[in-house]
Amino acid sequence: MRETIVFEINQEDDGGFIAECLSEDIFTEGDSWEELKENITEAVKAFYFDKTFIPIVKLHLVKNETLVIQ
Repeated sequence: MRETIVFEINQEDDGGFIAECLSEDIFTEGDSWEELKENITEAVKAFYFDKTFIPIVKLHLVKNETLVIQ
């Protein structure tokens, strides 16, 4: 069974995304969801370049939203 790594994704106020792997020192960002996924793929491949495997990657989107109730 292949290893799984999880990225916590936060959306910035400008609409872009920041991704941080919870188990490895891998960080990246993207202006769109598609760009973020491409950048995560590149970052994971670079991090594991000398390994015989690349783990399964799960993305966990954290959504912070404030409700103003009057």
